[in-house]
Amino acid sequence: MRKRISDELELMAKILDVESEQRRRYRNSALTRYNTGDKIHEKQLAFHRCQKRNRWVFGGNRSGKTECGAVEAVWWARGIHPYRRNRENVSGWVVSLSYEVQRDVAQAKILHYLDPDWIDEIVMSSGRRESPELGIIDYIAVKNVFGGTSRISFKSCDQGREKFQGASLDFVWFDEEPPYDIYCECRMRVLDRKGEIWGTMTPLKGLTWVYDEIYLNAPSDPEVWHEHMEWADNPYLDAGEVAALSASMDEQTLASRRYGKFSEAEGAVYREFDASVHVTEPFDVPPEWQDNISIDPGLRNPLACLFFAVDYDGTVYVVAEWYEAGREIGYHSEKICELADKLGWKRRRDGRLEALIDSAANQRTLSGAKSVSELFFEKGIAVDARVNKELFGGIARVKEYLAEGRLKIFSCCVNLIREIKSYWWGKGDVPIKKDDHALDALRYYLMTRPQAAKLPKAEQTIVQKDKQRLLRARKNGILSARAGKTGV
Repeated sequence: MRKRISDELELMAKILDVESEQRRRYRNSALTRYNTGDKIHEKQLAFHRCQKRNRWVFGGNRSGKTECGAVEAVWWARGIHPYRRNRENVSGWVVSLSYEVQRDVAQAKILHYLDPDWIDEIVMSSGRRESPELGIIDYIAVKNVFGGTSRISFKSCDQGREKFQGASLDFVWFDEEPPYDIYCECRMRVLDRKGEIWGTMTPLKGLTWVYDEIYLNAPSDPEVWHEHMEWADNPYLDAGEVAALSASMDEQTLASRRYGKFSEAEGAVYREFDASVHVTEPFDVPPEWQDNISIDPGLRNPLACLFFAVDYDGTVYVVAEWYEAGREIGYHSEKICELADKLGWKRRRDGRLEALIDSAANQRTLSGAKSVSELFFEKGIAVDARVNKELFGGIARVKEYLAEGRLKIFSCCVNLIREIKSYWWGKGDVPIKKDDHALDALRYYLMTRPQAAKLPKAEQTIVQKDKQRLLRARKNGILSARAGKTGV
């Protein structure tokens, strides 16, 4: 009896010791407390959950971007990533602009999230190993939960591209924007291991290579993803301080320092555009929403064709696009008709599609035989060239729809989204004429004043009315979920 009581007391003591150790580790481990409790940084979680292999966060100062970059690196090194298939003996680089920035920012964050019990060794480039936070770290050997040892190495862009050659890596984290040649070299470093790259930066340098390669994703790389973080996204910032600091900044400084947005002196034409508001995932569009097709023709330049739908509330949806350069009208017509068939798009009684088109399409081609409109008609598309091409009126109309939230673009329309992002004012209050073919097709359509889809009251059965209610509910659910999206 006494022995049993003694054994039970010993077991309870062990349990209390374990619980005490767990509490100690929780108090000491910043990683354990990351994004737990009442304050959750949703955009940090979106970054971690995204399965793309080239992820970037464009954030304002103190928006929380560096935190998620550092946590991502520690998760990889420890082999405890909650949203990845973890690896043993991981090797990765943390790339900073200079050694001083490394010490003060990325290195400090890594040390903050690494529990001392997890560190096997710290090798210094300069300074004392006993006080690594005061010196420059070469690499940290981290105990991996699978039993191996991972290595987080630190690199500086000051070293030049040659110092980034030769290694085989699982990940590279860019803390702030690197030179393009170093970025390209680091992409080679993760190639054989099918590794990942992520970057966290405040876009202060204007329209650099990051703007084209990552933000616009001009190469249409399916592995590229980005997210914007601003002060309001960080639940740990005081709202009063945010308001006071915002009031002290001019518009351009605020765009980059708070919102993490790219800017230049002339400014973006469509500043109202916000991907989290205006881009939505595709869904099945009811046949009665189908409205029209708009075409901006091109031979050497891209031909852009957009498919439009309008819901019962007058919200316009761009549901599909065709976009290609250097092709003849017959080829474009065939592809547009194929896309229409895939969408189940409405046709005329004679089987032709109807579409709006640039009024210049009524002019004769170089051969002088037939106009572009006539060639489209022969290939199954009846085009209407009576469109309003007024530039500034059209821009104002697009801005109106964006500002009111009445324009939604399916995420598959990558070229239209890219053009909206890259449309900038030039000198003399005139937009720069570059990559605006899908935008032209958008203007032609919106200048026709699309009307909300409606069914005559007499034709609305109980089922149809219920269908409208469900579609509205689904639309609202899709749009409200955009804030927590993980990227496309």
